[in-house]
Amino acid sequence: MKLYKLQQGTLLIIDKQFFLGPQLDWDALLAQDNLKDYLSESRKSWENLNPSDADELIKDQLEAPMGNQEVWAAGVTYYRSRTARMEESQDSGGADFYDKVYVADRPELFFKATASRVSVPGGKVMIRKDSTWDVPEPELTLLLSSTGKIQGFTIGNDMSSRSIEGENPLYLPQAKVYQGCASIGPCILIQDEIDVNSKIKLEIFREDKLVFEGKTDLKQLKRKPNELADWLFRANTFPNGCFLMTGTGIVPDDFSLKAGDLVKISIQGIGTLENIIGSI
Repeated sequence: MKLYKLQQGTLLIIDKQFFLGPQLDWDALLAQDNLKDYLSESRKSWENLNPSDADELIKDQLEAPMGNQEVWAAGVTYYRSRTARMEESQDSGGADFYDKVYVADRPELFFKATASRVSVPGGKVMIRKDSTWDVPEPELTLLLSSTGKIQGFTIGNDMSSRSIEGENPLYLPQAKVYQGCASIGPCILIQDEIDVNSKIKLEIFREDKLVFEGKTDLKQLKRKPNELADWLFRANTFPNGCFLMTGTGIVPDDFSLKAGDLVKISIQGIGTLENIIGSI
């Protein structure tokens, strides 16, 4: 089951059948624990669509599949991320922090974005003008209900200013949180679990040429989704539910984004999230 938010409605795909429903209250929708059952019942009164009409709606009216949920993120959950963070922070003396958190019981969790800072699929995500090294970070992203239950999965682009974070680990909020610092979509895969063999792919195009490509799979994720969700909900509440990016296993080295680049992130079973790079 895949759930899409449109400018003028809601699209649901179940077993290759397409259903168009009304605009919904996405705060109340995503907060609940029985999202799959709710949508299965609701679609009975929705309009049936043919595939071509559904494709046109996705192309022309796609929004980020969220209401006012916060977006949080986990760091150093892949060995590749641990290595990259240690390398970029070597001069600042912060390398040990990343090594220690990779093996620690408590994960690194940080606030990533409010809904107003999240770009729509197909829209612009931003690099900072005061940064010299910027990369996208492709991440499996969890949809969590108000009680912390995993309701589904989407794709996240956790934009990162590596030059700022590498200068000093205390600069992490500035490296991670700014206008246009994230994107999620194109849809939410509504299910409790995702296949650990699922592949994640990152492609970056510049002037229509592929300039970077990277791949990984969810088997490389050291921290399991339920573990990360449990830690996030310790001493914290999310009345509308929330999204949690689970970290990246693809970190481009010797590469920095430029305005106008096209970033494509694909996860098997979910789809492809595309964004253009802007600067702010």
